[in-house]
Amino acid sequence: MPTVSVKFYSIIYKFILKRQLQTLAENPPKLTNQFGVVSRSDDSVAPANPSFSADGVATKDIHIDPLTSLTLRIFVPDSVLAGSRGLKHGDGVYGGYSPDFGDNNMRKLPVVLQFHGGGFVTGSSVSVANDLFCRRIAKACDAIVVAVGYRLAPESKYPAAFEDGVESLNWLAKQANLAECRVSGGVELRRRQIVDGFGSSVIEPWIAAHADLSRCVLLGVSSGSNIANYVTQKAVEAGNLLDPIRVVAQVLMYPFVIGSTPTKSEIKLANSYLYDRSMAILAWKLFLPNDQFNLDHPAANPLMTKIPLRKMPPTLTIVAEHDFMRDRAIAYSQELRKVNVDAPVYDYKDAIHEFATFEMFLKTPKAQACVEDISIWVKKYISLRGLEFSY
Repeated sequence: MPTVSVKFYSIIYKFILKRQLQTLAENPPKLTNQFGVVSRSDDSVAPANPSFSADGVATKDIHIDPLTSLTLRIFVPDSVLAGSRGLKHGDGVYGGYSPDFGDNNMRKLPVVLQFHGGGFVTGSSVSVANDLFCRRIAKACDAIVVAVGYRLAPESKYPAAFEDGVESLNWLAKQANLAECRVSGGVELRRRQIVDGFGSSVIEPWIAAHADLSRCVLLGVSSGSNIANYVTQKAVEAGNLLDPIRVVAQVLMYPFVIGSTPTKSEIKLANSYLYDRSMAILAWKLFLPNDQFNLDHPAANPLMTKIPLRKMPPTLTIVAEHDFMRDRAIAYSQELRKVNVDAPVYDYKDAIHEFATFEMFLKTPKAQACVEDISIWVKKYISLRGLEFSY
């Protein structure tokens, strides 16, 4: 069973979150921001630091869509400095890590595109919890992490968050092509940034210098898993149109799934810790348009998807023993295995929803072990030398 402190905090959090969801449902916020919102005013935010901090990770925030509030936070581990002449500290111009594009030994790392949780209604890519989790993933997987700040409901209902996920992947594809133009066309980045031919996109130096997008992993947390799975499906459908991006794997951490016919866990654990079934239904009502509300909507129930699953990449699913959504997530993984997709399920005992990503639980041994487990599995698909172990 979860510890007493976990139970106690779960009760407090559920009370606060349920009040927040009910307030949003009863008094929908006036859409004063036509671009949407990507965080709530009560979120604790971690500032970006473009210089390598004590944990060996540098971060920066960028806004990639002039028509929405879609933002990205990029996490780069200091392993990119191995054998390079990149500036580790401020250079007087940029004020943070700046790659040396005259260096032919710049290290390329795989990319993890990450989507935070929060039931599509709360959460943020720059929250303290998500920032720490992404830093851990960047170090453990030795990868660049790009955390997506997608638009939240009810200000931006479905499919806004899903569209933001696809646009983020398309942005990475454009970055790869712009970087290739820089190399083949002999363009120098002395001004740190240049724009494409239409002036609509800027070359991002960290991505251009260090991202190997042929090794791309999508990782979703809770509701972010629904977005990650959708974006992966769109990447499969796009095929070579996304070149040079290759989605080699995805990680779905306790997916935010539901259905009109309850599973055993949805009945037994209906009043489970942190997030119960009634709260989830309320979140889906806030996220889905009124005329589309249906617990078997493909966004809510992955078993309703109509695309061929045999083309999906390897998929790791993380579930918790005391999470009412666990059975449906396991069922989706089973469907993937039926068509020969590598789709293991890691089931954590005495764990609750968001046990590895929620701010209060991040320092627990179980949360740290989960990140280690993810990195070991992911390295099978992103390592240039095949299977690697980090210990």
